Amino acid sequence: MTSTPERPPFGRGLPGNRWDLLEGMRPDPLPTVSVIVVHYRQQAELDRTLAALARQTYPADLLEIVVVDDGSPTPPVVPDGVTLVVQEDDGFRVAAARNLGIRSSTGAIVCFLDADTSPSPSYVAEATRLPALAPEAVVTGRRRHADFAGLPVEAPVDEAGPAHELPEPQWLVDAYDRSHNLLDADDRSYRHLLGAVITCSRWFLSQCGGFDESFRDYGGEDWEWSHRAWLAGAVFAFVPSAEAWHDGPEWAARADGNGAADADARDEEARRRARKNAETLRLADAVPVAGSRGRAVRSRSVDVEIRLHGSPTAAAAFVTVDSLLAVLPMARVVVPAEVAPVFRCDERVTGPEAGDARTPPRVRLDVLVPLRVDSEGASPALLAVVGAEGANGVGVGMLGSVEYVVAGAVALRITSSRAAIRERRWGPGLFETSQRSAPWLTLLDPEPPLAAYLGGWG
Repeated sequence: MTSTPERPPFGRGLPGNRWDLLEGMRPDPLPTVSVIVVHYRQQAELDRTLAALARQTYPADLLEIVVVDDGSPTPPVVPDGVTLVVQEDDGFRVAAARNLGIRSSTGAIVCFLDADTSPSPSYVAEATRLPALAPEAVVTGRRRHADFAGLPVEAPVDEAGPAHELPEPQWLVDAYDRSHNLLDADDRSYRHLLGAVITCSRWFLSQCGGFDESFRDYGGEDWEWSHRAWLAGAVFAFVPSAEAWHDGPEWAARADGNGAADADARDEEARRRARKNAETLRLADAVPVAGSRGRAVRSRSVDVEIRLHGSPTAAAAFVTVDSLLAVLPMARVVVPAEVAPVFRCDERVTGPEAGDARTPPRVRLDVLVPLRVDSEGASPALLAVVGAEGANGVGVGMLGSVEYVVAGAVALRITSSRAAIRERRWGPGLFETSQRSAPWLTLLDPEPPLAAYLGGWG
């Protein structure tokens, strides 16, 4: 992710997640589009997907198709006009394959598809509309499921799909319904983007980075990228009219259905659960929001960062940091260099020289004056603001920052990284700032009575 967000070379910035403000608008002129198809040992499925791409309503002279083979024993055969690139067979490397596809393509808008996911004729036109108008838009299409076994690869998927349809994952259908097609996206909505049907601008990929190539097993790389994209200022949208058909049932429905009495079925279920657990552990380390990270075990990535400003005394810095960590024990704290030695035994607390992580914290707390936090009074209010979900949370909807006022001055400011990045790109006005009173905050004297604080009598 770039340290200094760049203003996009085209399009407009949207307030909050308001992609609905572009309803009815179409890009003019149409941008060039690269469709990146990842393949591994699925020639028939790839043939169906490439046939579907040949029937797109999007102008063919603006459409580039790149197939990336993840080291199949025999490279796939592709028709004239389709670019084929191959990477070494070194495990399940869909993340690396997508990055290779990005480097091997040129379109202003990038569509990612899997070889077994065939788009309906209007897919490219529908999936690219928002990213062409708002370069921070990240679109997930509707991945439907069908049994194409025995059908000719030339059969139009918009006809064969409905005729041989399989159930969609209900949890995903419900999520899109609750969020109004991700219009009401929040900090946990990364779970509702599917790598097989994601579209975004090439400019935005340059801002948030490509896929994490340390993911070398099935699953998880799309959610890690989606979470990172959200922090980089993405506008999430589910576009149901961008419809693609996956050949076969969803992953959760592919297990042998013979029941627990069948030993082979039990073994298969154990293997599937182990794969899912491995994915979940990998994401717990990379996506540190509540509901993904451990409840007490810390992640490699940081969700909340606290920064002390000014030059507090050692005692004032100690009370400030200690009382905040009592409420937010998973946070990282950055303190001025002169008081950093006070916290040398707590790895959560660092000096200002600590380097920035690849993934920024989701929210940042700027402590502008030394203060003490009453944990009982603060927990409901503070956790509601820094929590990962909720209509009033920072970074959700239109709210970009919350300022807590004590004695007529702002003492604590909580800011969404997503909001801050986007306003550095486009200028102020895309998010709102709320000022609130904070009876659970107490301003500290330069030398607070530290023994009384620790002993509990003052």
